[in-house]
Amino acid sequence: MANFNLNINGENRQLDVDPTTPILWVLRDHFQLVGTKYGCGIAQCGACTIHMEGAAVRSCQLPVSAVGDKAITTIEGLSENGDHPVQKAWLEHDVYQCGYCQAGQIMSASSLISENPNPTDKEIETAMNGNICRCGTYTRIKKAIKSAAKSEAL
Repeated sequence: MANFNLNINGENRQLDVDPTTPILWVLRDHFQLVGTKYGCGIAQCGACTIHMEGAAVRSCQLPVSAVGDKAITTIEGLSENGDHPVQKAWLEHDVYQCGYCQAGQIMSASSLISENPNPTDKEIETAMNGNICRCGTYTRIKKAIKSAAKSEAL
């Protein structure tokens, strides 16, 4: 066991945990931030996507010991009231179906448009590759990303 000081959603949090524990389980089991989902466990489906220093990363394979003092943002920390432009675009374009993958999709999309405010179709496809949607809402996801990228609120 080791003691970790983590910056999660702008809050400093401490815990004592095995250094090899994936940050996914730290978020879910220790801090009750359950918006980040467990999907495949091998960083291939994207359901567990969070931001580390603003970049989209898969949390199921990221050990807490690798986080250090880097800022972590979960879906709960993306916006206080669910009013981030990507979240609003998801609703506007009726992206949700079962909803399981959507937190990871939104985290990947928001990272993309913060790095590239005017992504092309190819750039969207590349950035979102690996975020699997069992319901197949990929066309709506792409439309929502384009709509969010055009938002003046970014």
